[in-house]
Amino acid sequence: MIEIFQLIEQELNLLEINLKKLVKSKHAILDVAAEHLFNAGGKRLRPAIVFLVAKATKKEKSIKFFHRRLAEITEIIHTASLVHDDVVDECSVRRGVKTVHTSFSVPIALLAGDFLFGQSSWYLANLNNLEVVKVISKVITDFAEGEIRQGISKFNLSLSIDEYIEKSFLKTASLIASSCKGSVILTENNYYIANNLYNYGKYLGLAFQIVDDILDLISNADVIGKPIGSDLKNGNLTAPILFSLPNINLVNFLYKLKKKEVINLNYLNLKIINQAGGIEKAVDLASEYIYTSLKCLNCLQDSEYKRSLITLCNSVLTKIR
Repeated sequence: MIEIFQLIEQELNLLEINLKKLVKSKHAILDVAAEHLFNAGGKRLRPAIVFLVAKATKKEKSIKFFHRRLAEITEIIHTASLVHDDVVDECSVRRGVKTVHTSFSVPIALLAGDFLFGQSSWYLANLNNLEVVKVISKVITDFAEGEIRQGISKFNLSLSIDEYIEKSFLKTASLIASSCKGSVILTENNYYIANNLYNYGKYLGLAFQIVDDILDLISNADVIGKPIGSDLKNGNLTAPILFSLPNINLVNFLYKLKKKEVINLNYLNLKIINQAGGIEKAVDLASEYIYTSLKCLNCLQDSEYKRSLITLCNSVLTKIR
């Protein structure tokens, strides 16, 4: 991942500086909460994609102010969504550090998330580009809808793969897709390229989420930055689980998990899901989305930035292979 971002290293370094300036408030507790969030780090994947798309679609390869601001807005929105997500999922650790509601309180975390959403909206409006405002502002409503869909479907054994994909789009892929499209619109009013890059981000985001859901079951806390099996313990049935149903052993396991009985999650990971082929099927679905995402880049002329977008896409699957 580091090699992919070398082309935009300067832009990402400036992003880190600007993010802490942009989220400053008049209230000390919000400043502390925001600083706590951004000091926790993160891959900065979404702003990196904004920069790469901008450079891949511009004749002049220098990054302008409005692209920098869009990248910053994207990361602020993403961070705000994580704050609320952690509260809903009662997650105590994110990126290896305590979550905001664990370090402070639930009310402070909710207000910090709201503050970040508000800041991002204000900076978005000041881009003075109505099309970009329309595209990016829809993401915030998508987050809320995705969270509600997830909340009302916990331990729902009748949840379909299509419903899971719709929820994954709302919670993850929508922001990546919209950021890609917004970056193109800021470069030029070429809606053919903008829509293709939207789909690039959409399918990349869906693959990214599926891989993340697989890692939640088979990886470790040091790699994913949160306790292993967090989604499953909260009743969030993901692709590898859904593909393993209606395995009777898995159904019994989920029933006991819902009742909060103490169960060895490693048994679930190594035995039930693998025997049912759930992980293999989830990998296949992620691979299909990566293939579709790559096809969307055919609208771009060859460049080192396009090649980085291709490499980024392919790197998603390397985490589980």
